[in-house]
Amino acid sequence: MKTTIIALAGAGLIAAGCTATGNVERNSAGGAALGAIAGAVIGNNVGGESAATGAAIGAAIGGSAGAIRGCRQDGSCGANTTSRRQYYDQRVGRYYYYDQRTGRYYWENGEPR
Repeated sequence: MKTTIIALAGAGLIAAGCTATGNVERNSAGGAALGAIAGAVIGNNVGGESAATGAAIGAAIGGSAGAIRGCRQDGSCGANTTSRRQYYDQRVGRYYYYDQRTGRYYWENGEPR
């Protein structure tokens, strides 16, 4: 059991070393490590004492979930669908938008409000 967890943790650390922005790789490695630990515990206690199989399954699921979360943090994987809700400022007679990502308001032409 220790060998499997150490191997999965080592693979996660290697994957975390090759980062572009870091979010996908870091979350993937963290998810894989947490999934491996949880899978090993569950597999050992429930699945007929098969901690290695539980760790492998948990690492795969956790790594996938972490990679998707990191991808969304980078603005990819469908997360870049920004809300284009338009507001009207009656005092100046102009429309403006709210950017949810930055928390700022912008006029229609892109200038900060």
